[in-house]
Amino acid sequence: MRCVVIDVGNTSTGIARYENGRISLSSHLNGGIRKQPAACAAALRRAAGARVDGAVLGSVVPQTNAAWQRLVRQVAGVPLLVVRADTRMPVRVDYPRPKTIGPDRLANACGGVARYGAPLVVADFGTALTFDIITADRRYIGGVIAPGLPLMTDYLYERTALLPRLKLGGACPRIGRSTKGAMRIGAHIGYRGMVREIVNYLGRSWHTPPHLCATGGYARWAIQGLDMPFVIDPTLTLFGLGCIFDAQEKEV
Repeated sequence: MRCVVIDVGNTSTGIARYENGRISLSSHLNGGIRKQPAACAAALRRAAGARVDGAVLGSVVPQTNAAWQRLVRQVAGVPLLVVRADTRMPVRVDYPRPKTIGPDRLANACGGVARYGAPLVVADFGTALTFDIITADRRYIGGVIAPGLPLMTDYLYERTALLPRLKLGGACPRIGRSTKGAMRIGAHIGYRGMVREIVNYLGRSWHTPPHLCATGGYARWAIQGLDMPFVIDPTLTLFGLGCIFDAQEKEV
């Protein structure tokens, strides 16, 4: 079975084809369907190709869900599955208020377990930094939410008179000999320390160490040099949405 998978975040949108457990023809767009409807339609058309069996949407911007349903029906001619906590999926949600869990986090949990097994901690480095925890018996039990790297650096720029906007990435100096160099140390080394502390804190609850997986646009730079066995998986969320699609078919 093949489907289109759509991951709508706060600042970017990912669209790809999922087929037989593989992600292909992926596109990543800054902004969303309201700002770039033509680009979203083109990426959707490319991923759908001649035919797909369905489409799956994981969106943290629910106000745009209706627009995505219309676009998918228009371009691909298939219904759209909108992922929610009560959607059938390959992990069980064990959480006091399941409706408050972002669908991207559920997709990360499903994709992570399928690729790396359980127990598992998935760290997603996006607009926010999220950690999601899946137990050995494949229960999603919660996690941690912290400010993402762009939120931290943009806040410094927006709320100070002299600090510049920092472009994330690049080498980190040993000592900040410029304003941007000093900010880069704070972002990179400080953020890496926060990740280490959160993972160590979560690790106190495990009898055996969990697998560690990182995804999201800032993952590679943020954990570069971190002395922890993270696997970096750029397509994890899209893959997880495909796993959720497969779960619907297996029940039929």
